Amino acid sequence: MGRAFEYRKARKMKRWGHMARVFTKIGKEIEMAVKAGGSDPSANTRLRILIQNAKAENMPKENVERAIKRATDKDAADYKEVIYEGYGPNGIAVLVETATDNTNRTVANIRMYFNKCGGTLGNSGSVGFMFEHKCVFKFKAEGVDPEELELEMIDLGVDEFYVEEDGINVYAPYESFGAIQKWLDDQGYEIVSGESVRIPTDTKELDAAGREAVEKLVEKLEEDDDVVNVYHTMAEADEE
Repeated sequence: MGRAFEYRKARKMKRWGHMARVFTKIGKEIEMAVKAGGSDPSANTRLRILIQNAKAENMPKENVERAIKRATDKDAADYKEVIYEGYGPNGIAVLVETATDNTNRTVANIRMYFNKCGGTLGNSGSVGFMFEHKCVFKFKAEGVDPEELELEMIDLGVDEFYVEEDGINVYAPYESFGAIQKWLDDQGYEIVSGESVRIPTDTKELDAAGREAVEKLVEKLEEDDDVVNVYHTMAEADEE
């Protein structure tokens, strides 16, 4: 299996233990998508994919409907996507994706977590170059030759392609997100989910104490309501 596939698989296993947080973060992404492109999924591609993501995470339909309704309220919060970068304990690079309606609050909290856990919040660009920004789609394509399909999708930028029992997973540079989404729609394939991920170009193995220190920082960050995703360069347990 490719590096992106294995990395995301390990992260997904961890996310299953934090479903309430996942629902909150998807809800916030849905609100941003509605504000940017309207509440009609048929006319708002980003919203349509997020609804599929919500289904893939077993997020209740009522939660999705509430998020859409909140976004159409004239007094709803206006969220912005902001990325924070820094170093955690033992020199581990950490990249934090947030969706916030108050950047002063968010940066103060993020800095506090880094400081309390033995890390340092850095400037924009300080660690971003250590991660590849990828898009990943899962879709269903019945009755097609996987090898031929893979060759077609390589032209769209796909660099990892995996067939599983419940669908096909493809990975590509994030810049290809729109082209791949449009192509899948045009071909009539059912998109199960579509999202962005950041894959570390290199990882660092730590002993048990070092791992615990980094995981403490990651946990603090993930508990913050403004945080959408946390990425780091510490080797996952199954990489060792």
